[in-house]
Amino acid sequence: MYSIGDKIFYPMHGAGIIEAIEEKEVLGTKQLYYIMNLSLGKLNVMIPTQKTTRLGIREIVDSSVMENVLTLFSNESEVDSPSHPNQRYRNNMDKMKTGDIFEGARVIRDLSHISKKKSLGTSDKLMLNNARQILISELVLVKNMEESQATDYLNEVINQ
Repeated sequence: MYSIGDKIFYPMHGAGIIEAIEEKEVLGTKQLYYIMNLSLGKLNVMIPTQKTTRLGIREIVDSSVMENVLTLFSNESEVDSPSHPNQRYRNNMDKMKTGDIFEGARVIRDLSHISKKKSLGTSDKLMLNNARQILISELVLVKNMEESQATDYLNEVINQ
């Protein structure tokens, strides 16, 4: 169980801070919800406390794990994305849904690599932007940065 003030990560939404734990009635059922303030977008999300494991909620990573994640961008390994856009989109979506920070970083790395060779289609552009925003939201909390600083820092790491 998480507490007020804990920094957590919600797959497909990003990182944020638990601001409250409240009992709410939804569809006739009362249960406890975490009220999470996402670090980007100034959005509040209600997460049922009983479903955190199933939803893939996790604590944000520590600084050393974040540094390991960022080294993925300097890794010159081959892009492991399918060449067909529909299959690539499904694979990337599956990676993002895991909530694994390394998988999210691989999506960014692979799509950034492809974008340097050819222009990305609309779904790939949206996936890349979403994956970047999600990583930036965690970077903001891990490194205690402003959003603009985290964005600049990520751009610098990617473009090295």
